[in-house]
Amino acid sequence: MRRRLVVVFLVPLVAILLFLGGAAGWGAARSIQQAFYAEQLGDLAYFVTSARQSLRSGSPAVVDAEVRRFEEVYGIDVMVFDLSGTVWAAGDAAPTVLSEDDAERVRLALSGRRAEPPGLVFPGIVADAALVEPVFDDGDVIGAVLVSGDVAAPRTAVLQQILMLSAIAALLIAVGVLLVFRLARWVLSPIRRLDEAMVAIERGEMDARVAEDTGPPELRRMTTVFNGMADQIERVMTRQQEFAVNASHELRNPLNALLLRVEHLATGLGSEWNDDVEETREEGRRMVRILETLLGLARGGRSDSTFSAVDLATLAVRRVDAWREVAAQRGIELRVSGSQPQMIVTDRTIVESALDAVIDNAVKYSPSASVVEVVTRRDDGMCAIVVRDRGPGLSDEQAASATDRFWRSESTDQLPGSGLGLAIASDLLSSIGGELAVSSVDGGGLAVSLRLSDGDAP
Repeated sequence: MRRRLVVVFLVPLVAILLFLGGAAGWGAARSIQQAFYAEQLGDLAYFVTSARQSLRSGSPAVVDAEVRRFEEVYGIDVMVFDLSGTVWAAGDAAPTVLSEDDAERVRLALSGRRAEPPGLVFPGIVADAALVEPVFDDGDVIGAVLVSGDVAAPRTAVLQQILMLSAIAALLIAVGVLLVFRLARWVLSPIRRLDEAMVAIERGEMDARVAEDTGPPELRRMTTVFNGMADQIERVMTRQQEFAVNASHELRNPLNALLLRVEHLATGLGSEWNDDVEETREEGRRMVRILETLLGLARGGRSDSTFSAVDLATLAVRRVDAWREVAAQRGIELRVSGSQPQMIVTDRTIVESALDAVIDNAVKYSPSASVVEVVTRRDDGMCAIVVRDRGPGLSDEQAASATDRFWRSESTDQLPGSGLGLAIASDLLSSIGGELAVSSVDGGGLAVSLRLSDGDAP
């Protein structure tokens, strides 16, 4: 953005300065050349009068002395021609042969025509300094006068003007570049600080703020709004953390009390209840692990995951067994396929919690006397647990929104639920690098896939 802003301001500024500098240079060169030719025309008019007197008297001595003196003082060559084109007076520097252009000018002058003055050539170098004027006597041409001045002085003056204007233009461009960069920095500084603050907030530094005393008024307003938004987010996050701490304290105590009651009841039961008691203990310990995981996610947006080698096939069988009685009460059968071991390094508690949320969702929305299938498989570098139900299903657009928090299909509004099950499962899998995919299936129902990378699988 800084580059674009600099280009937008700098290119027009440089173009304007170059245009103005070129126009000023052209005007200065034109003025110098016009002054130079004006002096030549004055000299030419003087010698035309002297040449007329000399040619009328028939004696070149009248004008020859003036030509020599003029050449000594001003360094300008003057030549006088008679009607035949022969040099009448030329001082000490009479050329033996005239240049083609000068000879043509002399012929035009002897024919009674005044030669056009040489044109101006940008950047101000005089093309030719020779001027020729016919000498008239009573309306008849009796000769011509050629004045050839030294162009070194006007060339030097033009070059000085060009160099001076170039230096001024370069200085103005440098000042313009400096001002444009300072302007870009002044305008973009609040945006850069906003970007840094947003990155800091994304890293968890909720106290990151932006100073509101720099930049244009419009950006200061945006900075004020951003700081207010950051304050609100920080307050919400603080309340969430406080709720997590309170929930941790309030839920742990009754859960521990429940586990103690299970241990107390187990002492009065016969050995035939040992398996049920052990399953109850394991579910209680798993609830403790789930609570710790969810609290970790609530506090920092991530959990302190404990990764270990996990067999997804065995994990799926255990969770299906845990849900089998609940499903049976609703007349639903749970089936597991894909018994071959699917080893992966992941967080067991998070995968179990996500799978529980998906199975709960499938059982809740499946019709009575239907089957919910749980399949484990490995393909395309991913390990997956797929839960397939025979519920009402969703359209492709609805399936894309199924993992949004509090989203529910219109066809299931009459059933109890909060619309958080799949969203929580998706967040849990994302915390360990997995993903949750929801898709419609031919024949009705949904297929919900818990996908985990098997790159670390032994």
